[in-house]
Amino acid sequence: MTGAFINALGILIGGLAGLAMLKPLSLRSQIFLRFALGAGTVFFGLQLVWLSLPGTFLPGLKQIGVAVLATIVGFWIGRLLRLQHGSNRLGRYAGRLITDAQSSPSRKKIDGLLACSILFCAAPLGALGALADGLPPTDSPYGYCYLLAIKGVMDGMAMTGFMKIFGWPAALSAFPVFALFSGITLACRLGTPWLAAHGLVGPIDTVAGFIAEAIALMIFEVRRVEMANFLPGLAVAPLLAWWWLA
Repeated sequence: MTGAFINALGILIGGLAGLAMLKPLSLRSQIFLRFALGAGTVFFGLQLVWLSLPGTFLPGLKQIGVAVLATIVGFWIGRLLRLQHGSNRLGRYAGRLITDAQSSPSRKKIDGLLACSILFCAAPLGALGALADGLPPTDSPYGYCYLLAIKGVMDGMAMTGFMKIFGWPAALSAFPVFALFSGITLACRLGTPWLAAHGLVGPIDTVAGFIAEAIALMIFEVRRVEMANFLPGLAVAPLLAWWWLA
């Protein structure tokens, strides 16, 4: 659960930085950090794909084919389930909480904590990173925490601004973030022995790496991507792999 801890720590550090900063980061610094985070997402997404592939060419090519198909099928399942619509509704609800807190100081503390918890927990990169941390592509006991580490930096940057609006209670959102993502990671860890025994960890990680590349497009502001709709591909991947690669 290293990744969940790093994500929560990033929020807390961002909260402390927000209290200490007299003025926000310059536009130049914000652009540099955004591109650095985007480059990191691209690198660790590709690394996740590479490490998840089997050692020989043909099985690796088959796994990539399974992952591409799972990503496409998962996207259309997400559209049918309207997952992105639900994610957008959560975002709008958090936005209303922020507006209400600014107009009603008496609601600032509880609304700030709730809004930040929703925004940080609902981000698709969080679920993706927690899964990759619980199903690492190698036998590392520390998991694959890099995607959640990137999210921790992003959340910390956002928290510096939220602290100016809500004050210190907003930083307490680190605790529900840790609870949610450590729970996902732990659940994946418990299922790892069975998935690994049937060769299903690799296809899941490959899809996770592909989705990470799509997230990078949003970080670079290349285009808007319906990220929540891609998440069912993580469940489709082992089903297709079971049928095709068995």
